[in-house]
Amino acid sequence: MKSNLAMRTGMAVVVIALASMVGQAQFAAPAPGAPAAAGSALSIPQAQLLQPEALNRLLAAAGAEKPLVLQIGSHVLFAQAHIPGAEYAGPGSQPAGLDALESRVTSLPRTTFIVLYCGCCPWIRCPNIEPALTKLRQMGFTNVKALYLADNFGANWRDKGYAVEQGR
Repeated sequence: MKSNLAMRTGMAVVVIALASMVGQAQFAAPAPGAPAAAGSALSIPQAQLLQPEALNRLLAAAGAEKPLVLQIGSHVLFAQAHIPGAEYAGPGSQPAGLDALESRVTSLPRTTFIVLYCGCCPWIRCPNIEPALTKLRQMGFTNVKALYLADNFGANWRDKGYAVEQGR
């Protein structure tokens, strides 16, 4: 009887462990060298990414060239908390959002330093960053970076103690 209970308990532990691994695999980044799906934030080259710490230092530095920071995710999230000075440019995954982004930047020099960010969900599932970045590249912008928020805006910006604004 004890061995039967131990075997069932052991099997339950194995099933839970396997389920956990499967769940983690769904959200894990692809192996180095593995191709990223087109349209995915994972397809953005490292050279076009900006780490939160670097942007925070840049925004705090006296006399440094400040980028135009555009949030291209949910307006609700933007209103709750956003990077100080950032502008809401519409969701990058929606045609209306891409039109709003285009309208905002169309008169700017193509060398303008622009930082795009979303932060609505984990980077590997972000529907907004890649389409917005692609739109700006197609328009000829040459100095655009995507703020790499691995988990979300709260965890990778606000919870690190970096400044935020609310509203708008």
